[in-house]
Amino acid sequence: MRQLDYAELRTIMGEQPYPLLFATVSGAHLYGFPSRDSDVDLRGVHVLPAAEVVGLRHGPETLDRTWFENEAEVDLVTHDLAKFARLMLRRNGYVLEQVLSPLVVVSTPEHAELVALAKGCITKWHAHHYRGFARTQWEFFEKKRELKPLLYTFRVLLTGINLMRTGVVQADLRELPGGPSYLPELMAAKAEAEHAPLEGPSFEQLAADVLELQNVLDEAEAVSDLPDRPSAEPGLHELLLKARLSR
Repeated sequence: MRQLDYAELRTIMGEQPYPLLFATVSGAHLYGFPSRDSDVDLRGVHVLPAAEVVGLRHGPETLDRTWFENEAEVDLVTHDLAKFARLMLRRNGYVLEQVLSPLVVVSTPEHAELVALAKGCITKWHAHHYRGFARTQWEFFEKKRELKPLLYTFRVLLTGINLMRTGVVQADLRELPGGPSYLPELMAAKAEAEHAPLEGPSFEQLAADVLELQNVLDEAEAVSDLPDRPSAEPGLHELLLKARLSR
């Protein structure tokens, strides 16, 4: 696995057209099973100035830039703070994992506020996000029989179960309890190649284990103490006003 050079990445961040509130590493590096040839997925938030949101011409809500850094493909996607805040208030696990990622490339005081507000965005309905994501990845695995979608399937199911039980967003598969005993071997195999074929457990065993975790997620959701609705909307509103008007 290539070592991420955060200093070089920060330099490139300074070339973005709008101020960044944060940029973190997502994807396989965050999930704990990057390969030697894995892309580097950066996700974050930019802030459009007030002049580009109150007139007839609006600035871009989403920016996507791809480049190569030390032979690794780097993909940076950022959303304007207003769009990101709306996503946080929905049952969207992606954005919560991004704002709470421990792999921080760029941070600001507003990022710290987003981190604090994220807890008020977690609801039991996030189980739907992880259930649906797992179903999609399992379908990819059925077609390709590659390790990547298989590990994604286990990762999102275990993240969803952990979230329903603890209220904590943990995206690193290595830190999630309750997975099959063969997961470390699969992660080690994927570290050698991004699209490595499956070798190890039979398809029937994998299907049984995935079904069991789907049932565990359903049960964890049913008894979860998490709220039905987010409570962070007022705080996100105030943060957006402050960030927009100060630029």
